[in-house]
Amino acid sequence: MSASLLIIDAMNLIRRIYAVQEKQNKNSQFALSATNNTACNALQKMLRAHNPSHVICVFDSHVESWRHQLLTDYKLGRKPIPPELKAYLPQIQDAFYEMGIESLITEQDEADDLIATLAFKVTERQQRCVIVSTDKGFYQLLNAYTTIYDYFQSLHMDNRFIEHKLGLKIDQMTDYWGITGISSSHIKGVEGVGNKGALALLQQYQSLENILNSEEKDDKRLLKVQQHKEDALLAKQLVCLKKDIVLGFNLKDLRYPKK
Repeated sequence: MSASLLIIDAMNLIRRIYAVQEKQNKNSQFALSATNNTACNALQKMLRAHNPSHVICVFDSHVESWRHQLLTDYKLGRKPIPPELKAYLPQIQDAFYEMGIESLITEQDEADDLIATLAFKVTERQQRCVIVSTDKGFYQLLNAYTTIYDYFQSLHMDNRFIEHKLGLKIDQMTDYWGITGISSSHIKGVEGVGNKGALALLQQYQSLENILNSEEKDDKRLLKVQQHKEDALLAKQLVCLKKDIVLGFNLKDLRYPKK
């Protein structure tokens, strides 16, 4: 059987679970314990559903990344991880390890870039990869071998599904976000164009590069992007996921179950 890697965006999963448990349990320790149990149960369900040959949980390091060097306000205003949950993460990671699942975290890299690197290395070998996350930023990674699974909606997404849903090709996604920005990360893009405007421009001109190089003078939205070229290019640079991080381990180290 060919290898398949299940990559779990761990903080995306855990924080959503904790938000529910925190509301249901007034006692913080009960909420944390319930989060641990619920997260482990979620992993068991995913393992049964996807039957991967390899699996890994990727965690954020919660430190400033290379993106902060390009944009000081990157992720400004985003709600930080609750201190009690952050302190409890090693226990959750230990619980995952007891299930035979490794956790990946580095001090200098964002989880999104680690996930992108893992997915790229696997699909480069024409092997299957499933990313478990609700983060739309991973849409740019979709291809014939990579799919996304939204655990909370039990929704499988491939490149054809997203292209039909959004009216964009996968290779246009970072151009689109370069124009629209991503408000949740405080990446502004080009103000005044909007989602519909960005979509219309890319459907007509195909790429941000073509938009910037166009000599058309009658399209106000196009001219606005050209006038704010630096903002668009910076936004695109920020949303593009890195695929070349040195990981320091091989796919065989992530085999499940351990042999």
